Amino acid sequence: MDIVIEDSQRVRHITLHRPSKRNALTLEMCKQIIEAVESAQSSTDIGCILIRGTGSVFCSGMDLAEGAPIDDLLKVHEQLFTLGAKSLKPIVIAVNGPALAGGLGLVAQGHVVFASPNAVFGLPEVRIGFWPFIIYRSVEAALGKRNTLQLSLTGDNFDAPQGLAWGLVHQICPDDELALAAHNSAHEIAQWSPLAIATGMQYVREAAGKSTAEAGEIAAALRAKLMASSDFKEGTRARLEKRQPLWPSMPQDFYANRTGQSDRS
Repeated sequence: MDIVIEDSQRVRHITLHRPSKRNALTLEMCKQIIEAVESAQSSTDIGCILIRGTGSVFCSGMDLAEGAPIDDLLKVHEQLFTLGAKSLKPIVIAVNGPALAGGLGLVAQGHVVFASPNAVFGLPEVRIGFWPFIIYRSVEAALGKRNTLQLSLTGDNFDAPQGLAWGLVHQICPDDELALAAHNSAHEIAQWSPLAIATGMQYVREAAGKSTAEAGEIAAALRAKLMASSDFKEGTRARLEKRQPLWPSMPQDFYANRTGQSDRS
């Protein structure tokens, strides 16, 4: 099984599990990642998505030896490398090693990215006579125009500290702490107000590319909606009472299943 998908405590874990091939992505693996992320969008039981790799490499890019039909690859890659821009569920990524070409494109889909000191990133496509067409937009959004163009032209790699400086990586963790740090972050996000997270992610998606005035109108409408919600009322009340909030938009059985928490009232 090249992709392992598990749901636990409101987090969908997506693990690239093809270490013998440096977690190179096949067409079927791409389809499985897309399905796992897209199906999470309508699931009230999933609050966050965590993507990671097994072995010493996060993802070396696409499997060039697969020989999948070009038209199929184009369609699926367009879906895969726009997941971050479309998802209303936050995506956390743990980069345990090299993330190259499509691997970097996958990292660029993350909203929160943790990396090992051994992580290496790059766009080496030019070295095989190609160009990172499909992933270019998402990498550019993460790294900026000039950095993305420079990497595409030279095929150079950059390390985790440089990724941190450029904003691709949010935190560098020792190898033995990476998995736990990403896991804890995903679980923490998944326990915040589902309504607040979804509304905030909706704003980020809808305001992208809009003028300041248009983005302001979107913000005003969504802000008013959220301020009138039961979640906001519960959150402010819990803050004043110095207790943990019990979000009304959380699935009914979430609090009942927590140790020491039997109801929502």
